Amino acid sequence: MATPQPLQLLAPLSGVLMALDRVPDPVFSGRVIGDGLCIDPTSSTLCAPLAGVVSNVQASGHAVSITDEHGVQVLLHIGLDTVNLAGQGFTRLVEEGQEVAAGQALIEFDADYIARHARSLLTLMLVVSGEPFHWLAEPSGRVERGQPLLELAGGQTSSETPDATKGQALFSPALILPNRNGLHARPAAVFAQAAKAFTATIHLHKQQAQANGKSLVALMALQTAFGDSVQISAVGDDAQAAIDTLARLLTEGCGEPVTAQAPGVIATDEPLTLLRGVCASPGSALGHVVQISEPSFDIDEFGGDADSEREALAHALIEADLALQHLRDTAAGEAEAEIFKAHQELLEDPGLLDQAAALIDTGKSAAFAWRTATETTAAMFRQLGNALLVERAADLSDVGQRVLKRLLGIDEQTLDLPQGSILIADQLTPSQTARIDTSKVLGFATVGGGATSHVAILARACGLPSICGVPVQMLALRNGTEVLLDADKGELQVQPDAATIEQWQARHAQQRQRHAHDLEHAALAACTRDGHHVEVSANVASLAETEQAMAMGGAGVGLLRSEFLYLGRNHAPSHDEQVATYSAIARCVGPEHNLVVRTLDVGGDKPLAYVPMESESNPFLGLRGIRLCLERPHLLREQLRAMLGCCALTRLHIMLPMVTQLAELRLARQMLEEEALALGLTERPKLGIMIEVPAAALMADLFAPLVDFFSIGTNDLTQYTLAMDRDHPRLASQADSFHPSVLRLIAMTVKAAHAHGKWVGVCGAMASERLAVPLLLGLGVDELSVSVPMIAPIKATVRELALADCQVVAKQVLGLESAGQVREALQLFHEASFEAAHVMEN
Repeated sequence: MATPQPLQLLAPLSGVLMALDRVPDPVFSGRVIGDGLCIDPTSSTLCAPLAGVVSNVQASGHAVSITDEHGVQVLLHIGLDTVNLAGQGFTRLVEEGQEVAAGQALIEFDADYIARHARSLLTLMLVVSGEPFHWLAEPSGRVERGQPLLELAGGQTSSETPDATKGQALFSPALILPNRNGLHARPAAVFAQAAKAFTATIHLHKQQAQANGKSLVALMALQTAFGDSVQISAVGDDAQAAIDTLARLLTEGCGEPVTAQAPGVIATDEPLTLLRGVCASPGSALGHVVQISEPSFDIDEFGGDADSEREALAHALIEADLALQHLRDTAAGEAEAEIFKAHQELLEDPGLLDQAAALIDTGKSAAFAWRTATETTAAMFRQLGNALLVERAADLSDVGQRVLKRLLGIDEQTLDLPQGSILIADQLTPSQTARIDTSKVLGFATVGGGATSHVAILARACGLPSICGVPVQMLALRNGTEVLLDADKGELQVQPDAATIEQWQARHAQQRQRHAHDLEHAALAACTRDGHHVEVSANVASLAETEQAMAMGGAGVGLLRSEFLYLGRNHAPSHDEQVATYSAIARCVGPEHNLVVRTLDVGGDKPLAYVPMESESNPFLGLRGIRLCLERPHLLREQLRAMLGCCALTRLHIMLPMVTQLAELRLARQMLEEEALALGLTERPKLGIMIEVPAAALMADLFAPLVDFFSIGTNDLTQYTLAMDRDHPRLASQADSFHPSVLRLIAMTVKAAHAHGKWVGVCGAMASERLAVPLLLGLGVDELSVSVPMIAPIKATVRELALADCQVVAKQVLGLESAGQVREALQLFHEASFEAAHVMEN
């Protein structure tokens, strides 16, 4: 179709011009939809850049298309991911089919609302019909609404397609759209671009309506929605190939992440491309699938005489215990050693031994009796619905297999793995992970497990990425399949394309370079670009971890988990043992830094063998932390007395966990005063409480006058605020500390503390996330206590920031609706801050 004379396109709004290449969206920056321009708006009314007919206006009001009399089509798209706002913040002033004049108002939008709730306000003007153009203004800088920006050259643009009308139309099966917002601009553009690769005439059908499959505007005009049933038709020589390709593209979301299958989606034989789980250990890796599973054994139900079978079981238990002791002695860290220690205790469990003995007495074989006892108990644990007991069931099954192999004469062998393995399993057991050569493994992905599972502990200890809670379809992946494991996003990409691999390689190289830079400068102070100092200390549970933390530049210990002295033993630690341990750690920290020791934080979810407790249906809401210690005051008094023995060696701070009532704090302070008086101490250590339940945050203004500091435990605060178990495989991804409700409780706590001149730290996992640093600083947090490996990275992040900017972004995100929106806003802020710091550094 001919355009008789040049056509000028006017600026649809006022703002700052940006090159399309800089738009943080590959569909727009890659010109998949069309070429054009981007404006960062300073006005809030979108106007027509040319005269024509409104060929499509999205129901959500975020996008509109105009077609002029010569077939030129221009798409206007307000913001990025604004389709997710479902019309909030937009007012449509025109309807589809309406004629409009150049400069006529099309859409009004609430810029403040959209800036708070969407990824970006960047607004696109794209020539989707493909006409070439040249600029009438500088392609950067400020522009005013109505200013001529582009001129489309006159001449011939072809809208003809090859003659594919000959032949019978082929139709795909009914397909259900899995896209949350239907085929809006981005997925419609991906579909249209793929359709143009075929000579066939292609249409997409929705009920009685149809659209040209090669036209972005026509596809958007179908106004599809999540769960809509659609069909593809094609006529031409390559019609079947077109339908096969485009049907797969639709069911996979046309390039959009699909978090849940739409109802009624027809299964296909095509391979999976994206699987989502929950991050158990951060990082990313490109490797090949190796499926791991335990073999099943044929076991004779009946055995010999009862004495022989009992003796066989006793020998197998001894051999298993020796093997576990070896694994415990050679474990890479204390967390792993504790796993095998717990397994040793299961070998001595009287309940299991009694069940097995009773079955042997009825004539069953030792192998059958032991397997029955362990599997029955494990099944009972799984049925109770408690995430912690589910993991203990996995422990029990693992111990069961270990003893069973010895009864059957099967030797444990190291798993023979190829280099670059990414291990896939329903549930990796400690026995399996102990046989893994981690030099050949790049990461783990499991269907079961949580952030506290043993594979997660191993992965974090080895610095390997890991995800859990992945759909069971993952177990169908073939060995050797190339996958990209991005644990930071909780994703496993199957057979990623070359462009995705190239992007990952560039990002991975940058991350390695940055990590090396962070370690090199670990000793530098954590001071923002505008001079604000932040204490970055460590979360530790041993003297060895404390030594490592101080060597890596930690400003003391922000959380010493004292329960490491109490767990996994049959009697409480003696006074002398406690004093020796606390004193050694205090000397390591030194007199110039804080040592914050948390009093015993055990209870129904972490029972002590020597502290009898009644069974609790929900241990997370039972006798935990300070509640248990006040019920067993001798435990707390003994611990306080031992802690006071290191007052002269460091700046001792004592912290009480799970405080919800002022009476608990007053009673604990009274005990501390009495013990200090009995020891004749003139100087008292600082006393603070953890803020880990909403009650404490909501009453922070009443607690603040009675404490010396607060430390916020974001892990428990999040799960109690959102009523979600953070280890639940299906809910863990939603139990996100970035949820605005949690952030508001943090802000409330800081405000109350500062009003009374008290400092606030964060010792939960949130403090160890680089993304959270500007948010926590902006909310006024004074100290970040992080996992030891994150000391250098978190300090480096602080040095990249300006406190004033952090305060602005913190105020903005408090008004957002979801953790996802908060993370997106912080990601953009983080990238901008990193670039600014890099520019200043150079």
